[in-house]
Amino acid sequence: MPDTDTRGAPSPIPTGLLCRCPRCGKGALFSGFLTLAPRCEVCGLDTRFADTGDGPSFFASFLGGFLTLLVGVYAQIVYSPDWWVYALLLIVGMVATVLMIRPMKGVLVALQYANKAEQGRFEPTRPEP
Repeated sequence: MPDTDTRGAPSPIPTGLLCRCPRCGKGALFSGFLTLAPRCEVCGLDTRFADTGDGPSFFASFLGGFLTLLVGVYAQIVYSPDWWVYALLLIVGMVATVLMIRPMKGVLVALQYANKAEQGRFEPTRPEP
């Protein structure tokens, strides 16, 4: 990570949820729906350090699935609705899950910056004498 000075950086969770630069909290973090901007237009932070992998989709799918299940079980217990209500709930749950991926990615990038997370490395083992 080229820029490791995180003093004065905004809190990573709200900054990530708002999809803002993890260093200044003002610049846009994304240039597309899930494409990170190469640099922050305000402070110039290079975002090449960020590698969230499959983390955002994992967290979004589990959170979205849990909330959809919770609403579905509640609806079944209280109202016993027709099948089309569950079909509608499933569609709303899928759309909500997709819309959660971007803020989740923002949070993971901000946490990666705040904690100075880097690629894991193995240290070579010394041969036993």
